[in-house]
Amino acid sequence: MTNVRIVTDSACDLTNAQSEAAGIGVVPLNIRFGDEEFVDREQLDPETFYARMASFAGLPETSAPSPGRFEQEFRAMADQGATAVVCIDLSFELSATGQSAKAAADAMAAELDVRVVDSRTITAGLGTIVLRAAEAAAAGASADEVVALVEDLRDRTRVYGVLDTLENLKKGGRVGGAKALVGSMLAIKPLLDLSSGVVEEAGRQRTRKRALGWLRDKIAEAPDAENFAIVHAAAPDIDEFVASLGDLIDLDRVRMGMIGPVIGTHGGQGIVGIAYTTPATA
Repeated sequence: MTNVRIVTDSACDLTNAQSEAAGIGVVPLNIRFGDEEFVDREQLDPETFYARMASFAGLPETSAPSPGRFEQEFRAMADQGATAVVCIDLSFELSATGQSAKAAADAMAAELDVRVVDSRTITAGLGTIVLRAAEAAAAGASADEVVALVEDLRDRTRVYGVLDTLENLKKGGRVGGAKALVGSMLAIKPLLDLSSGVVEEAGRQRTRKRALGWLRDKIAEAPDAENFAIVHAAAPDIDEFVASLGDLIDLDRVRMGMIGPVIGTHGGQGIVGIAYTTPATA
């Protein structure tokens, strides 16, 4: 009997309750503040992370899980009766996490069928794909069918974000296609498109209000989309932003979440992001 299980990493920004309810295994990345290292989710929750980052003089750093940590999770799934595991990780362009997962899968090739898939996305985009994959697996889908679903969803996943500052991205070297923004960081609010798995400039606004208006417009332009999610990095104006969407979308079908330390390290506090899936084409 087929028993496919789903594994991801902590850049998915699902809560522990969400991942546990769906039977999803989450392998944590590591966060460093100077000489101190913390295991994401296990030793550092988002609220504690942002409070610590606000008082930290430098920039926190992230590091990928070891292959051994993935192997530990894969073995746990096998012990629970899994006949195959589909491991869906944050964009391979942004992290070595997927390579660690691949190394673990190769090491276990003789024992368990493990498929490692590049989600080409992060945060709420990754979380949505993982949740949908878990639903399919729970309904009896094969590993091949789950992988095909993930590959379809990732091509239709859109992720947009508004940053309060580019300072963290600049220091962390993750600016990607947004390099042009760095020279004019003062008095702008960066608009980013992460739909392709890399950080791309989507524009710039002079005020936070206009930047959030651009994000609202992105939702207005996608009336037929599904799997809407809104995430934020301890943004003080998140409630105001959500309230502004009331005439555009049924908020009851929007998944709300907080951006965790992995993405928060590079984007900084105050990020507001949206993710959704565009309609499938016939």
